[in-house]
Amino acid sequence: MSSLQATWELDYYSRPILDAKGKKCWELLLISSDNFFKWQRFCSADNVNSQWLKQALGDALSDARAQGVTIAPLLRCWRSSMRTMVQRAAEPLGLEVIPSRRCYGLQQWLLEREASVYPEIDGYLQGPLAPPPSLNNPIALPLPEAVRGEQWSWANMPAYSLVDANQWPIDFAGLIPFPKVMDGAIIPGVRLFSPSRPLALAGWLSGLEPVRFEVRNQQLVLEAGIEDSWLVSDLAPDEAIAAKEAFAKARNEAAGLQFLAVQSSETATQLAGFWMLQDLPNG
Repeated sequence: MSSLQATWELDYYSRPILDAKGKKCWELLLISSDNFFKWQRFCSADNVNSQWLKQALGDALSDARAQGVTIAPLLRCWRSSMRTMVQRAAEPLGLEVIPSRRCYGLQQWLLEREASVYPEIDGYLQGPLAPPPSLNNPIALPLPEAVRGEQWSWANMPAYSLVDANQWPIDFAGLIPFPKVMDGAIIPGVRLFSPSRPLALAGWLSGLEPVRFEVRNQQLVLEAGIEDSWLVSDLAPDEAIAAKEAFAKARNEAAGLQFLAVQSSETATQLAGFWMLQDLPNG
């Protein structure tokens, strides 16, 4: 059974399929963040509105309950252009909408459907799915004071050690289903240390919806939410080159996995916060 740690990920958008009237079909995809529950329904272009979406979401929630699936009432939406419509449909159902690119399972499902489902449907138009709007690398702002650790360090861990991360002592966890990776793959990450307020730091970071790390010029940047970019630290030239190489290697060998950890000290065994991040093409 799905756990309360899992949340919903939603995509409601047009697909490369024309209906009998020559209009693009729309589709609702709803998936739990642990990939345990998936739900799909097509929608004609004439019916694209919050009322249709509310009804479909209600049907999906009913199906989930009938299957014994229990998931936290949080709904991640990664397309900013659809946020208002999704909120109007979700709020009467008791779902809190979170603008976030932490929709890793949803993005993978979309890629699978683009490769093997849509091409088999009458009216298919060959071409890529509509991605979310390009971020154009917005200027990275300094991390808010509340989410700055007293110190930070690079860290690496073998991919196999993350498989059982759901068994670790973590206060604020942001885990994802473990993807297929190459044997011996190493996952790069960052550890933030706060001896005096690790839980407060982890709680604030959780609210930022961290997505992935990126090295821009000589800066370590944390991408988060829908379009946020936060400056973690300036880097020395050699350090920036090494970090870029580590992230690129993870994309090739470890499905783009990264991690972010918050601890009270380097020797602490309790994790105040731990997030698995993923550098996806449309992330």
